[in-house]
Amino acid sequence: MGFPPHTLEQYAHRFYGFKGEAQYLHGHTGVLTIEVEDTVEPGVNMVFPCNEIQKTAWSVLKNFDHALILREDDPLLPAVLKVYEEQGIRDGAPQNKMKGPAFQTELATAYPDCRLVVTKETMTVEGMIKIVYELLKDKLNIAKLTFTSGVNAASAEFTTQNRIERCPLCGIALNENGVCPKCGYKKG
Repeated sequence: MGFPPHTLEQYAHRFYGFKGEAQYLHGHTGVLTIEVEDTVEPGVNMVFPCNEIQKTAWSVLKNFDHALILREDDPLLPAVLKVYEEQGIRDGAPQNKMKGPAFQTELATAYPDCRLVVTKETMTVEGMIKIVYELLKDKLNIAKLTFTSGVNAASAEFTTQNRIERCPLCGIALNENGVCPKCGYKKG
C-alpha cells in the first residue's frame, strides 16, 4: 500500500434545497487522502512514489482548488455565469493560471477558465469521493479515498483492478508508448 498523500483544496459551495446552514454559499478547506495498492516495484522498492501520486491527482483535482462548486439545477449558476460574463472573466483571466484540463464525467463537469465545477448531485464529502474516484480510477490503483471538509469526513474502499506498468528505475507509470515520462526509460 502506498503512503497516502494529501491534497488541500479550498472551495466554495452550497447545498441547494437543504434546510439548514449549508444552504448558504460558504467555503471549506478539504483534505483528500489517496491510498494506492499494487505490487512493490523491485527497482525502487515501493508501490508508487508519493510525490508522483500527488502530481497525478493534482493534475486533475486542481480544478476544485479555489473553485465554486454548484449543482447543475442551482439557480445561482446562471446568475454567477452572467456576472462572470459581465466582468469579462467567464472565459478566464490572464492571472487564472493554476487550472487543470477541463473534464466531464457522469457526476461533474469542470470549467477551469472560470473556476467552476458543476455537479449532478449536491457536493458532499461522499459526493467528492465519487467524483475523485471516477477521475482517477484509470490513473492510479486506488484502494481507499478519504475526504475531510470542515467537520465532515467520509471514506470509501475500492478493489484495485488495474495493472499499471511502471518504470523499474523511478516507479512512476509508463506512458502509452511504454516510456517513462520522468527518466526516459523505455520498456524493452
